[in-house]
Amino acid sequence: MREENRLLRERLGLNSSNSSKPPSSDAPGAPRQPKKRTGRRPGGQPGHKKHERALLPPENVRHVVELVPRECRGCKRRLHGQDSSPRRHQVVEVPPLSAIVTEYRCHALQCPDCGLVTRGELPAHARRVFGDRLAALASLLVGKYRLSKRLVKDALSDMLGVELSVGSVSNLEGEMSQALAPAAAEALDYVRDSRVASADETGFAQGREGGRAARAWLWVVATALVVVFHIARNRSGKVARQLLGEDYAGFLTTDRWSAYEWVDTGLRQLCWAHLTRDFQGFIDRGGEGGRIGRKLMHERDCFFEWYHRVRDGTLAREEFENRMRGVERKVGQLLREAARRAEKKTAGMAR
Repeated sequence: MREENRLLRERLGLNSSNSSKPPSSDAPGAPRQPKKRTGRRPGGQPGHKKHERALLPPENVRHVVELVPRECRGCKRRLHGQDSSPRRHQVVEVPPLSAIVTEYRCHALQCPDCGLVTRGELPAHARRVFGDRLAALASLLVGKYRLSKRLVKDALSDMLGVELSVGSVSNLEGEMSQALAPAAAEALDYVRDSRVASADETGFAQGREGGRAARAWLWVVATALVVVFHIARNRSGKVARQLLGEDYAGFLTTDRWSAYEWVDTGLRQLCWAHLTRDFQGFIDRGGEGGRIGRKLMHERDCFFEWYHRVRDGTLAREEFENRMRGVERKVGQLLREAARRAEKKTAGMAR
């Protein structure tokens, strides 16, 4: 009974700061990580760099209207000449939107000698109903801007006067996927050859299966220059191997999910955001694990402080790497101690 009560209290104490639960699931009044006070008021600070819309260069201007005064606004005397550096003001507008419709008329003519009828053939680029730019626009609205196929249909009708069905929007998506397949394969090859990458996955509702809501998973592998997204019906290690390649030899940052356990532990870095939640969980559960958790959180704070200094240019990367060797040793020692001496759940997470 006592163990059951302890487990129930522990479950009630879970929130986004000490578990994988999303912030949207937190109950009102759940503790949040306090923000560091800066002492500054909200908004622009005195002396900050001015931000304003920059004028486009002359080569990007299509029309120029010269506004030259003809007479003095005071005495009305006639004025001559031009200002060598006039004040520039630009108005940006889009051209009137309308679809360009090209009609191909395939004439059929009969040979006067043999009687055979020959019809003019459509060029290869004109064998589809919708052109490349229209297909790209529809795919952009669906893909990047997350509009439903029905809203894309309505948007193209409202803006361009193009009437097409929901099925046609879906067909255009398929055509765009085929066109982008070589670029997607090139991006995947780049990720597999990268020295450093980060991987994660998140689930979402996708249709129904067996009378119940089914799920699919959006996987992402990110490098400094290239990001690959992949949708799969599960979050198994098979998908991770497919994305990264069986012989991936770079450093990989992930969470604790078992799909990445095939990666060499010497090349796998656990995400510090997830480690922060784990360390906070140690603290919240209290006991010997709580004491160790506070020490682990101190090492975490050192890491982020030094990392921010490297990013700001106030700490050399070489010095940062030297300091992090000590953090790595200390965190390893504390986790081994937690595995031996902490309470059951904390000890299990520390292994």
